[in-house]
Amino acid sequence: MIETELTRCVASFHPGATGVTGAAKLSGGASQETWTFDIVHPNGTIGAILRRAPPGYGAAPGRAAGLDAEATLMQLAHDAGLPSPKVMHVLRPEDGLGRGFIMARVEGETIARKILRDEEFAGARPILARQLGRVIAGIHGLPQAKLPKLRSLTATREIEDLAREYHSFNWPRPVFELALRWLRDHDPGPSSETTLVHGDFRHGNLIIGPDGVRAVLDWELAHTGDPMEDLGWICVNSWRFGEIDKPVGGFGTREDLFAGYEEAGRKADPDRVMFWEVMGTLRWGVMCCGMMQRFRSGPDHSMERAMIGRRASETEIDLLRLLAPRGR
Repeated sequence: MIETELTRCVASFHPGATGVTGAAKLSGGASQETWTFDIVHPNGTIGAILRRAPPGYGAAPGRAAGLDAEATLMQLAHDAGLPSPKVMHVLRPEDGLGRGFIMARVEGETIARKILRDEEFAGARPILARQLGRVIAGIHGLPQAKLPKLRSLTATREIEDLAREYHSFNWPRPVFELALRWLRDHDPGPSSETTLVHGDFRHGNLIIGPDGVRAVLDWELAHTGDPMEDLGWICVNSWRFGEIDKPVGGFGTREDLFAGYEEAGRKADPDRVMFWEVMGTLRWGVMCCGMMQRFRSGPDHSMERAMIGRRASETEIDLLRLLAPRGR
């Protein structure tokens, strides 16, 4: 059925398109779906991706930027020469597909295990951290005057939001309490500069090819705030997938990440990055606890939720590793 709706939609914005083929759902969460399909055209097929909230679903959750904002941010990044898919069409009510957008499909890999292990990516791994530093700098440099309306986030607010969410689970974890105390004691205060922050810059949201990074995806958690947050998040141990001695995504060093960031004209603050790495580690732990809570309470008793939920214990080990050295 969705191919019929897509065919009608594509014909409205892509002159000469005669239909679509190969529509397949890539993912489907509680309120959002991602579909891949090909646009059929006399000049050749065009790979496309639909990201949508189907008809009948309401507004995005409180932390989410919203699909319209995601489309705007991705197109701003694309127009600025950053690795981002081109947004082809923002859905309208008459399209009958819900809320969302259609973007050009970018070929490459998002699965961390393959990126970190397969020979195909052996040449990319040594250069990725520096590349990603330059990409993050480009994101932080996007003009604020052109940004859609986004929530603003400070370190102090994030600490209190995490504490509130964690305590709502009624599932005491002494290491989380220790991390919250450390974060409050080391809150660096407002950043001297507020920029666009991607909010989820990590494996899974990066398309990688043998030549390196090809696209940044999933701007759902974008907001304005401290630019060092993105640099800290990509260094969280949970995204290293066993390559613990390579803090940037399991493939690179902080020094290369910072060098790429500074090559693009911006200055990294290692102390603030470390603060946000601790914050990100705790955030992922709290998110894992939330997955387990939803698994327990239902109605979604999926094995995936349970498996992610149990990873909260891994973040406790990571937090102890971060906080124990040098008297943290």
